[in-house]
Amino acid sequence: MKRVFITGASSGIGAALALRYAQHGATLGLLARRGESLQALIATLPYPEKHRAYAVDVRDHAAIRAAAMDFIEHTGGADIVIANAGISHGTLTEYAEDLPVFESIIATNLNATVATFAPFIAAMKLQKTPTRLVGIGSVAGIRGLPGAAAYSASKAAVISYCESLRLEMKPHGIGVVTISPGYIDTPMTQRNAYPMPFLMAPDKFAAAAMRTIERGDSYAVIPWQMGVVAKVLRLLPNAVYDAAFARAPHKARLNNKAP
Repeated sequence: MKRVFITGASSGIGAALALRYAQHGATLGLLARRGESLQALIATLPYPEKHRAYAVDVRDHAAIRAAAMDFIEHTGGADIVIANAGISHGTLTEYAEDLPVFESIIATNLNATVATFAPFIAAMKLQKTPTRLVGIGSVAGIRGLPGAAAYSASKAAVISYCESLRLEMKPHGIGVVTISPGYIDTPMTQRNAYPMPFLMAPDKFAAAAMRTIERGDSYAVIPWQMGVVAKVLRLLPNAVYDAAFARAPHKARLNNKAP
C-alpha cells in the first residue's frame, strides 16, 4: 500500500492525483492553503479516515516540515512525495509592482519544491521499498514565454533542480521524477484568454502521471503531443523562436494594468 504526500492538493492537478492514488488504495497526506477545500476533497475519497490534511502555505517552510514529520510519524514513511503546489501570473520586468509577484512565484514554485522534498529524504534513505520524489515542471519551462518570465523561470529552475537532485539521490536508491504538464484544464489555465493546444482533462493527466511515476521515468511531458512540441522548441534557433513568439499573447498580470 503506497503512502503518498501531495502539495497543492486542494484543486486541479493535485486533487486529481489525490483521487487517482486514493482509488488505488494509497494513504495520502494532502497539503494546501485551503483547509476547508482539503477536508471536502478527503470526504469524497475512498476510506477518508486514512488520509491526513495539512492547511499550510508552502512558503512557510517550517510548517511544511512539521506536516512532513507528522505524516511520517503516522504512516511510517512516504513512498511518493509530489511537489505540485504552483501559481502563475503574468509579470513584466519594467513594472516595479511586479517584482513582489515574481518573488512569490519563485517562492511557491521553486523554493517550496525544495522545502517539500527535504524532510522526507532521511527517512527514504532507510526504506527498503522503492521511493519517488516528483517535481512538477511545465512546458513553459522549456523556453521563456513573453509576459510570463517569472513562471517560465520558476519551472525551468524546477526542471534543472530535479535533474541535479536525481543525480544526488541515485546512490541512495531514491528515484526523482520530473513531470512537465502542457495545458491541463484547471483553475490556473481557465484564466488564460488564448487558445491552449492539446488541452487535457485533469483525470487523464493524473492517470498518465501515475504511470510515469510508477515506472520511475526521469522526465516526461504530459500530454505526449506537447512533448513533441517541447522537443521542437528546444531545437529552434533563437532568431526563429523570437520571430514566432515575440507577439504571443500574454498571461494576465495580477494587478490587471495594461502593458
